[in-house]
Order: sequence, then C-alpha cells, then structure tokens
Amino acid sequence: MNSNPATPMNANAPSSSSGGAGSPDSTAPRRNSKRPKYSRFTQQELPACKPILTPKWVISAFMLVTIVFIPIGLASLFASRDVVEIIDRYDNACVQGSKSQKVQYIQSNASKTCTRTLTVTKRMKQPIYVYYQLDNYYQNHRRYVKSRSDQQLRNRGDENDTSSCKPEHNANGMPIVPCGLVAWSLFNDTYAFSISNNQSLPVNKRHISWKSDREDKFGSDVFPKNFQNGSLIGGARLNESIPLSEQEDLIVWMRTAALPTFRKLYGKIEVDIQAGETITVVLENNYNTYSFSGKKKLVLSTTSWLGGKNNFIGIAYLAVGGLCFILATTFTLIYLVKPRHLGDPNYLSWNRNPGGH
Repeated sequence: MNSNPATPMNANAPSSSSGGAGSPDSTAPRRNSKRPKYSRFTQQELPACKPILTPKWVISAFMLVTIVFIPIGLASLFASRDVVEIIDRYDNACVQGSKSQKVQYIQSNASKTCTRTLTVTKRMKQPIYVYYQLDNYYQNHRRYVKSRSDQQLRNRGDENDTSSCKPEHNANGMPIVPCGLVAWSLFNDTYAFSISNNQSLPVNKRHISWKSDREDKFGSDVFPKNFQNGSLIGGARLNESIPLSEQEDLIVWMRTAALPTFRKLYGKIEVDIQAGETITVVLENNYNTYSFSGKKKLVLSTTSWLGGKNNFIGIAYLAVGGLCFILATTFTLIYLVKPRHLGDPNYLSWNRNPGGH
C-alpha cells in the first residue's frame, strides 16, 4: 500500500474540478452535470456600467429633468387652454318626472324631439368635433364585449357564424347581421345644428372611424340583414343597402370603451363659429339610459396640436418638474452646508482590477 499522499488512489478517475460541463477546459473528459455551459454571460463577467452617484451628478440629473419637463408642461397647459369645449347634458332636461316615468316615456311611441340652446363664449375654429358622451355605461362588461362575431363582420360567407353572439344571434329563425349585444345596442340619438337666422350647420359623418376598422374589420360586401327584427329593439336601425364598411356610426360604436364614462365621435362641423353665436340643437332623444341611471351629454370641441382638452398631461409634467427642482435645491443646500466626504474611487474593486475578477 502506497502511503504517499501525493499519489491519487485512482489515476483514471476524473477530479471534481475538471471535466465538468461548466469547465472552460474543453479537452477534459465530460461528466453528467446540470451545471450550465461556461460563458461570461452566465458567470456575470460581462462589462457593465457602474456609475458613482456623486452629489454633482445627482443634482445635475434632477436639474436636467426640471429644465425639460417644466416647459413641456407649460406648453401642454397653454394648448389645452386654447381648446374650446361646450358640454350639455340633455337627458334630464328633455324628460321630466321620476325614473319610472322617464323609462315609460322613452319606451313609448311619443315624439322624442327636444330643442337645446348652446352659447359660444369663444371663437371655435373648424373642424369642430361633435361627440356624444355616456356616463355609467359599462361597455367593458365581459359578456357584452364578447357578444359579437368578428368573422361575420369581415366576411360575407360567415353570416351564420353567430355562436358567440347570444342572446342576439338570430331572429325569426334567421341569423342577424351584425349579431351580438354590441351592435344591437347601437346609439340612436340624432342631432341637427343651426345658428342665427336658422342657418344650418351640416355635420360631416365621413371618416369618423379608424381607417383600419373600415378596411380590415368590416367587409365591403357585408350588408345588414335581419337586424333589429326581434321582439325587443335595442338601438338604431341600419340601412340594409349600405355595406358595414360604410356605416361608420356602427364602426365607431363597436370599438368598445374601457371605462364607464366615454365619448364617441358623432361627426364634424366644418365651418367656424364666432364668439357670441347661439347654436340651436334639435335632437331626437331616443336612447334609453334612464333604466340604469345613465347620463347623456352632447359635446362640441375644437382641438389643438396636442389633441382635445386635457389638463392632466400639463399638470403631470409640471408636478414632476417641480418635484425634481425641489429635490435638486434641497440636495444643493445639503451639499453646501454639510458636505459628505467621498472616498477615493480608485480603491473600488473594478478600478483596481478592470477585468472584474
């Protein structure tokens, strides 16, 4: 028996430190192991940026955010201020009485015509966008959203694909096109506008929907069929001689909203309206929001380079910019009054050994 400790007991057995799957020595014999193959990535040896956050760098970063964000916030607020917006809630003004009386009226055959008067306080430049706004209307309800057939809307040959449209999938034994609760509940209030001397304001309803919806989601050879022929009428009717790709009120409505308060584009007025003008709106108050205590509003709005009226973006930029300015000022005072001595960065491990080993 050899007692020399330097002599291995089995010269043919691989050592635990060589021949492994993760060993950089590719000539060594391999053994079964779950160790990943060696690479600089798996061993976290890739070069990395390791900045030292000195007071000067931190203060400079906060000041940079302040300089960038505050002008953007001010520009956004000024752009939002230039937008002229008129909002008129008409559901309660056009129907008086208790909730049950309102529901009974809206479900009756009585005339639903209502006249509203709007005053323009500031010049409205064309185009003036006409929206209808609904409150407390949950278009994002799961059953409501799923009650539609995209294949049927796109292809004429799939008009029988109504399995996902229940309960509005067929009427009188025939499939409904377009089927589903979303199409069935199509908004059907209408608006007609005029100004002084009964001068009519025409509303352009072309290209109010997304171009991708018109061209890709709604077929040019798909026509309404058997629509609103059931025992309960949900909303507007559709012209059966016009393909779905050209029925833009339907296309706008079927892009369901994510929140219970939403606006949808009704059309565009393409003439300027001067300050002090009075707009007379003759509307048909047909849509039933009284059953679920919903609200209906008519909105006239111009736009700016930033879009519609929205103060939130400007306020958010100003808030972040102001907070960064306060932090930069606070850190500057602390640095001047009671500075903290920093160590020599040359003693950091990655500076003493740039390879990181």
